[in-house]
Amino acid sequence: MKTLPGKPYPLGATWDGSGVNFALASENATGVELCLFGGDDGNQPQACIPLPEHTGFVWHAYVPGIRPGQRYGYRVHGPYDLANGHRFNPAKLLLDPYAKAIDRPINWNDALFGYTIGSSEEDSHKDDRDSAPFAPKSVVIDPWFDWEGDRRLSVPWEDTIIYELHTRGMTKLHPELPEEIRGTYAGLVHPAVIDHLKRLGITAVELMPVHHFVADRNLVEKGLTNYWGYNSIGYFAPDVRYSSSGTLCQQVSEFKSMVKEFHRAGIEVILDVVYNHTAEGNQLGPTLSFRGIDNAIYYRLAEDNRFYVDYTGCGNSLNMRHPRTLQLIMDSLRYWINEMHVDGFRFDLAAALARELHEVDRLSAFFDIIQQDPVISRVKLIAEPWDVGEGGYQVGNFPPLWSEWNGKYRDCVRDYWRGAEQTLNEFAARLTGSSDLYAWSGRRPYASINFVTAHDGFTLNDLVSYNDKRNEANGEENRDGESNNRSWNCGVEGPIDDPEINALRARQKRNFIATLMFSQGVPMMLGGDEIGGTQRGNNNAYCQDNEISWTQWDQADADLLEFARTAIEFRKRHRNFSRRRFFQGRPIRGNQVSDIGWFKPDGNQMSDDDWNGGFAKSIGVYLNGDAIPGVDSRGESVKDDSFYLLFNAHHEAMDFILPEGPWGKRFESVFDTTRHESGRPRAMSAGSKVRVEARSVAVLRRLE
Repeated sequence: MKTLPGKPYPLGATWDGSGVNFALASENATGVELCLFGGDDGNQPQACIPLPEHTGFVWHAYVPGIRPGQRYGYRVHGPYDLANGHRFNPAKLLLDPYAKAIDRPINWNDALFGYTIGSSEEDSHKDDRDSAPFAPKSVVIDPWFDWEGDRRLSVPWEDTIIYELHTRGMTKLHPELPEEIRGTYAGLVHPAVIDHLKRLGITAVELMPVHHFVADRNLVEKGLTNYWGYNSIGYFAPDVRYSSSGTLCQQVSEFKSMVKEFHRAGIEVILDVVYNHTAEGNQLGPTLSFRGIDNAIYYRLAEDNRFYVDYTGCGNSLNMRHPRTLQLIMDSLRYWINEMHVDGFRFDLAAALARELHEVDRLSAFFDIIQQDPVISRVKLIAEPWDVGEGGYQVGNFPPLWSEWNGKYRDCVRDYWRGAEQTLNEFAARLTGSSDLYAWSGRRPYASINFVTAHDGFTLNDLVSYNDKRNEANGEENRDGESNNRSWNCGVEGPIDDPEINALRARQKRNFIATLMFSQGVPMMLGGDEIGGTQRGNNNAYCQDNEISWTQWDQADADLLEFARTAIEFRKRHRNFSRRRFFQGRPIRGNQVSDIGWFKPDGNQMSDDDWNGGFAKSIGVYLNGDAIPGVDSRGESVKDDSFYLLFNAHHEAMDFILPEGPWGKRFESVFDTTRHESGRPRAMSAGSKVRVEARSVAVLRRLE
């Protein structure tokens, strides 16, 4: 085929209406071939074109006549020299790291590995079999899409309520969806799903990984799969398995349509992204893309260059110290923002991205680049602030701009409601936005992404139904998954018909939802928790693409759903629960009383000795709605009702004395987790007793 020199940028395959410019970065390659494929199965070789030009370590060519839908891949020549970290093997067809679409999942075969499997020398002997018949192919796309004026929603952090979901699992069993769109991008924005999310009060969906990923061979051979998707191989390509419309770039348009429909409904789209490692695994993993393009620049290599530094527990770590890797990640993030219109990202194992030499570095190049980037710095950025390496637990240590999954919030709130021994100090800190973690770096309460459950661990239903994990279906003899779940089964393990235990479990679920919604910070719910979803005690369902993981719409708990809606609506109506600044513990704007007050059940304020006095289960907190600092979007002072929240994690009912003096004269009951609805408000005077049932939350509003 006729080729022209082309240009080194942009990287990837760029169609201009007349042909395609191909550009691939590799510093250590000695030659690069572009391979084109066609045929009904996409495996028929059409041409293999040596790229004649390389500029600044970028190999490039322009091929006239190529159109969107063209499948392609690369063969990269160079040394197979493990001592120097090189694993080039032109027998292996490689995905373009900048591919905007990938046509299929992987078809596992020994030929996909760069070395001869079974060799006594392990990975030292290069394998010469052609991997093309088994490898996924990159696809040229047409980037045009009619966004109809769509733009990012930019919902303020303090107004955000996140709903973590799995694209396939959320819709696979939904009875109102046509079969052909269940489990797809199109299914997520079916009116029935959109209506559910809007009525619930969600402002943002956080999609578990949708970058094209690989199902691990060992799982596939056991009849399982990588359901969660934390095994990326294509950082620009929406995974083809969630497409209902086609595999030759139709998945790109379907994804864009999904984002546009979410935005029309007022719902932001946040992507869970996995830039810490790739699906190529350790030194014995397959050669699918980065390893064969330039192993030494894309991966963190150990002192013995044959091996990989592994901060992720997945076999490798991307080399965040190399400019080319940083460029790949920044280009990927900007692409999803500019071209796919997403509203933010949650970074899996984000501590791994901050490692310069070995230790996690708050001033690493990764953070420096994001801080100054005019595109990326303006969207929502959420860190999972840990990895599996030494010193990897970094909750509270990320720089400004970043919010974090607050693992300390999850652990503390779980411990409080299961009755574990702890002082009230930590519970108070988590309830009020974790200023101990975030204020020192100039961040606000919304730096804390508060959650009780997430994809990794028990569902809310299972959190109150199981003390121990039930992961036998994963094929690892129940050895996988966290053993310390901080859960409580309410007296019996697993499902039971006992009405008393089921009533207690229902109340505990309401307690968790209420605590989450009445805490300062940004609440995140796990999709399906609001309808009582269960994974049958499996707390690590990463490999279960079946009814264990899918949302069980036909078994929805209507009462719990209504309670969740009520709690979210109550939070959204009252700025007192979503303040932009931390409490100061003093009067504000000339108020007689502090912006917050903490009380013992006897109506007296907590003393220092009370805070440090060991085990306690019951506390009252007064939130002063007349002492909210700052102004609203119109420049007016922010004011709200004042509330008195009563938490009782004790196994018996408690009488709370309402505080007297300047805190208020009369109160009314407006919320109670012992009832599905608060009922008609009941007025009471300061100094009177309020009965708070065992293991429950009550909320009172100040009347005067």
